Amino acid sequence: MFSILIPSWNNLPYLKLCIDSVRRHSLFDHEIIVHVNEGSDGTLEWVRSQGIRHTWSKGNVGVCLALNDVARLATRDWILFLNDDMFCTPGWDIAFAASLRSLGHSSAYLSSMLIEPTDTGNANITAANFGTGPDNFNEAGLLDYTADMKSADRDGVALQPMLISRRLWHTVGGYSIEFGPGMSSDDDFLMKLWLVGCRVFRSVGASRIYHFGCKSTGRIRRNAGGREFLMKWGISQRDFNRGYIQQTASAEFTDLPNVPRAPRMSRLKRVLYALGRYPLEDLERWEADLPAKLTLHKPFEGTPEDEAGSD
Repeated sequence: MFSILIPSWNNLPYLKLCIDSVRRHSLFDHEIIVHVNEGSDGTLEWVRSQGIRHTWSKGNVGVCLALNDVARLATRDWILFLNDDMFCTPGWDIAFAASLRSLGHSSAYLSSMLIEPTDTGNANITAANFGTGPDNFNEAGLLDYTADMKSADRDGVALQPMLISRRLWHTVGGYSIEFGPGMSSDDDFLMKLWLVGCRVFRSVGASRIYHFGCKSTGRIRRNAGGREFLMKWGISQRDFNRGYIQQTASAEFTDLPNVPRAPRMSRLKRVLYALGRYPLEDLERWEADLPAKLTLHKPFEGTPEDEAGSD
């Protein structure tokens, strides 16, 4: 049913647990595709031994490039972006399928109801500690907990994992690589969806995913994503989320403007940010030689693993 895209950067114990949860707790037959960033911890050998379709880069190219690379292998009508530090609970995909059928159209961004071990103050995420990693993960406790949960759908919410149609993904061109290695790339993607008319941003309450929490982003030099978003779109992420994404929960679609307009504070911040070296200084600080990390095809010579990095 879904093409499940999983970028992974030397996170093999989490990746194994994530894929195992998909295999054991899914009703439907899904296509699992992994992008291996570097893979020096044995990830590359493991995905090959498992026969998992994958793409590969010599180093960490970040989530934007990784997703765009792996998305080219997707063959199903729906794409699910799943982080490698997430665990799917029984019924997660049934709930997504039911929500899609109730919509009757494909212009939608669906996400799961997330459970995390730490309370971060996000009202859209449930805090319940069933372990902070594979070594202390209490799966039995989590499954008992989610089986008893009563959680409704929430509109005006855009979380992970993200489910959208493959056609919509390609319509907006996937993730924008100027946000590498990835901070605020999700919000940028939401803006692109908004501009092509997507107005359904829904957290599906019966699709429950446990998220161990940011096991890769804590190891990288982060880009100033909020600044990049504001300079690109002229509106801050906060104003876009509050004034547009959240408004889809109550407003009629025809009452929402096709092009978001920035309030005064966003415009003032943009003027101040313009005095800096936006935006490529973030990319340079993160990875000055990004091309050297990529694996590329040779023209007309097929796709062997040592050249193309994919199966």
